[in-house]
Amino acid sequence: MAIVYVGIDLAKNVFAVHGVDETGREQLRRPSVTRVKLSALVASLPPCVVAMEACSGAHHWARLFASHGHAVKLMAPKLVAPYRMSGKRGKNDAADAAAICEAVQRPNMRFVPVKSLEQQSRLMVHRARQGYVVARTATINRIRGLLSEFGIVLPQKAEVVRREAAQHLEELPGYANTVIGDLLSEVHHLDQRIKQYDAHIHAMAKDCTAAQQLMQLMGVGETTATALVAMVGNASEFSSGRQLAAWLGLVPGQYSSGGKTRLGRITKAGDAYVRSLLVLGARAALNAAAGKTDSLSCWALKLAERRGYWKAVVAIAAKNARMAWAVLRKGEAFALPA
Repeated sequence: MAIVYVGIDLAKNVFAVHGVDETGREQLRRPSVTRVKLSALVASLPPCVVAMEACSGAHHWARLFASHGHAVKLMAPKLVAPYRMSGKRGKNDAADAAAICEAVQRPNMRFVPVKSLEQQSRLMVHRARQGYVVARTATINRIRGLLSEFGIVLPQKAEVVRREAAQHLEELPGYANTVIGDLLSEVHHLDQRIKQYDAHIHAMAKDCTAAQQLMQLMGVGETTATALVAMVGNASEFSSGRQLAAWLGLVPGQYSSGGKTRLGRITKAGDAYVRSLLVLGARAALNAAAGKTDSLSCWALKLAERRGYWKAVVAIAAKNARMAWAVLRKGEAFALPA
């Protein structure tokens, strides 16, 4: 019988491939396929569903296999793990490929959207910028830690650290002066890099219609809008706004039993970067809501008064995620609530 589902365990150099027919019977088992031969092997198969875990290089292979006429599905590794052992002992690449092949057949399986080349290139801008931000924070903390060894204790605020460290520079002995000077120079260099990438994000937002539409939402700026477009595209993989919010980890986890509903903290699943952008934007929106008369601002203020500040911030972030789904799916047909 013809192969209907193919599971591929991805790696850098050696891949495992497992294929089954419509009855689930094994028709293809290649536990060791080199990188140069994988594309030819998949191209030789009849059109079928090719499944992989969403890991490094997965989107590249997904685009390549789709060009051969296959329907490509990507899954989060944690959703494949329950099917990996299947009551058997041991773990290897062939077993992983068989587990992927089994998982993709589940009717309720959730899939990761395949990113285009343009999406991935835009997302790289965000990843690089965030890396520079992390490096700058680490460098500033290193300056604070080293200066504390000389009795100079500085507050956490970055601008104060820059100013005060420069003022104390001449007081430092020997190599300490050299080290702190070099670190301040590195902070300045990282500041310039981050400004460059902010300009890249501004240009991306200006050129992208979907990002411009997303920026109409309260608390969604250029960085959040372009990150959402790069991560989810047109949101076609999500059936509702709540599903997108759940994918981003902005819905409460359920611990229900015996007919009693218990909701806990938000799950914090999915991409932490996009979630943090939505939360920071929601915080800014709530702070700016005082004195406004639109329905969303009034709702946010009442919610903060009733449930507390931070719960209101997360609720606004979740609502923005839902409305972002509507914007990406409906485009110009979406209208903000009055």
